[in-house]
Amino acid sequence: MTNADEQDQPAGIGEVAARVGLDPDTIRYYERQGVLPPPDRDAGGRRSYDPGAVHLIEVLLHLRDTGMPLARITEFTHLVARDPAGVHERLALLKDHRAEVAERIRTWTTSLHVIDQKITDYQARADNDE
Repeated sequence: MTNADEQDQPAGIGEVAARVGLDPDTIRYYERQGVLPPPDRDAGGRRSYDPGAVHLIEVLLHLRDTGMPLARITEFTHLVARDPAGVHERLALLKDHRAEVAERIRTWTTSLHVIDQKITDYQARADNDE
């Protein structure tokens, strides 16, 4: 079985955690908090994640990494669960978040420029001291 084939099969929590770079306990925590919907269970009662569930986790991690609060991520997942085909509310939520991320990037770019200027200035002073 190829790697792509494996990713098309249901996976247990350990495999999913390794794939997305999380500890299994973090996934369980997100489930208990309602950030992630409850996963399917196999015949033995073990969590079973289909490719769609894994993709949702990956999207949520990107949202988290870009500063979206867990409460908003939870709102996003509830919108997905309530109407998987409906996109208008999710689209609005993502557009709002994108605008916030873009503003943060603009601010960080300006700050990075100031830091670079200070490094250049201090490097020139240090070079003159030698």
